[in-house]
Amino acid sequence: MATPSLKNIKACVFDAYGTLFDVNAAARAEQAAIGDKWLEIAEVWRLKQLQYTWLRSLQRRHADFWQVTGEALDFALASAGVSDVALRGRLMNLYLTLSTYPEVKTTLERLKSSGIKCTILSNGTPDMLAAAVDNAGIAPLLDGVYSIEDVGIYKPDPSTYQIAVDRLGLAPSEISFQSSNGWDAYGAKVFGFNVIWCNRFGQAAERLPGTPDGQIKTLDELPAIVGAT
Repeated sequence: MATPSLKNIKACVFDAYGTLFDVNAAARAEQAAIGDKWLEIAEVWRLKQLQYTWLRSLQRRHADFWQVTGEALDFALASAGVSDVALRGRLMNLYLTLSTYPEVKTTLERLKSSGIKCTILSNGTPDMLAAAVDNAGIAPLLDGVYSIEDVGIYKPDPSTYQIAVDRLGLAPSEISFQSSNGWDAYGAKVFGFNVIWCNRFGQAAERLPGTPDGQIKTLDELPAIVGAT
């Protein structure tokens, strides 16, 4: 996929988990307690977390992302044969303070200094996102933090992407959306955003409508694409 040059971009909207924040960081921090199963638990936790958002959306049985995250962790721990209430509590608390990927802060600084607005649009609850943003020290670099709780359904439902359009007061064509999740990137493109897929994990292309405009490995490639100096 060729790297594009996007014109007239006034805002960059970022997915949070997996894009700005390292979703494996919580389990990694508990390696001593979990042992060599830590990565297995982290990966199953993330997979079930996403699956539950999609399934609850299809069932019209919405629960917020904090509940979904806890239910996904319960599944992951049970699948690995781990039963430890204290460990579960620590992992959930760690999810509130996930570390960012190394290039996140400098990327946001470059975009901000070029006059491009930066926001988050996430499945996370407002409280979860506030905790993560504050812990990472990136709040001053953001012009907004938007949660799908405003509409009560998860991405990639089109109404979730509309939140950014409405809150920013911009046309989809003036927004570049970034996600590390292929399904999210493709969904945002179907909605009408310019989309850069931050394919951190070397995923294969999705077999879905809405091919992103470009693909990058890390976010430090983004400023040049959107015309930030």
